[in-house]
Amino acid sequence: MKKNELRTPCYIVSKSKITENLELLKSVADAAGAKILLAQKAFSMYSLYPLISKYLAGTTASGLYEAKLGKEEMGGETHVYSPAYRDDEIDEIIELCDHLVFNSPEQIKKYQERVLKKGKSIGLRINPECSTQDHAIYDPCAKGSRLGTTAAHLTESDLENVDGLHFHTLCEQNSDALKTTINAVEEKFGKYLYKMKWVNFGGGHHITRQDYDIETLIECINHIKTKYDVQVYLEPGEAVALNAGTLLTEVLEIVENDLKIAILDTSAACHMPDVLEMPYRPPLKTSAMPYEKQYTYRLSSATCLAGDIIGDYSFDEPLKIGQKLEFEDMAIYSMVKNNTFNGMRLPDIVLDDNGDYLVVRSFGYEDFKGRL
Repeated sequence: MKKNELRTPCYIVSKSKITENLELLKSVADAAGAKILLAQKAFSMYSLYPLISKYLAGTTASGLYEAKLGKEEMGGETHVYSPAYRDDEIDEIIELCDHLVFNSPEQIKKYQERVLKKGKSIGLRINPECSTQDHAIYDPCAKGSRLGTTAAHLTESDLENVDGLHFHTLCEQNSDALKTTINAVEEKFGKYLYKMKWVNFGGGHHITRQDYDIETLIECINHIKTKYDVQVYLEPGEAVALNAGTLLTEVLEIVENDLKIAILDTSAACHMPDVLEMPYRPPLKTSAMPYEKQYTYRLSSATCLAGDIIGDYSFDEPLKIGQKLEFEDMAIYSMVKNNTFNGMRLPDIVLDDNGDYLVVRSFGYEDFKGRL
């Protein structure tokens, strides 16, 4: 299929860009002797899991459904972490997963007998109380965070059956933030690391970003691996699919109220929720910041939510009804978080295989109705 034949809105994921990212991640894993897992919470396009499995060691999950998806579609190692597990799901999770990371010593005590009976590895998520970012909604080390056990609430006896420690503190950050975090981890938890078999650095590493300092990352991995004789894991999500996807949309209408407003067949609230949650302004091909180019428009949606606004953009030429626009970096945290509010149709999922466009999944009324 040709691009101009695609139904909008649709997510378009580039196989070549995914492969490029995976090759870089594998080179890091090979150079450092680390294992890298796909964090499915950021990117779960499982039609690409056979490709991803050639480069990464497995998947990491946030609960039962992601664990099943990773085990069924990719294989390799399957890791899971949840702030709390359900009694009616834990036995199936234990069957599926190789590493089970718990949020507190209390959760470990509750389930460790069942985990050990199945010969699986127990981990504990720790909170080094070291914030290196400004996005409070994504900061696991923010004051009052429920994510991970602090040093003040941990004793030697709590770790009797624990094989590994897990920390996840980063969000779209470079390796300097990891280095700062590791210093805090060693200061507060170093005495426990000598007894571990593995350490998981979590996610948030923007490894495939152009300015990412890979050398410092490898130094951090080698430092922990050598000093404590442990296997090091990383579980990036965004880095696997960074800059690998777009969202193609069509201009449905143009109205004016103090400024020109283009109403699109896509939605920030439904199809790219992080635009409102973060918030952030997604890049858009052939556009610029407001008023940098001659024609400025506010890009919005056909939903009834007044605040469903993607952002203000400027263009060299006036927009036209029926014109296609393409938002960039839309593979991550899009299809995993989208919704059908207002009865909005979910975007099709399309694979771009060197200019050949394959519709992997198409959505319709039954997908909306089936959730209600």
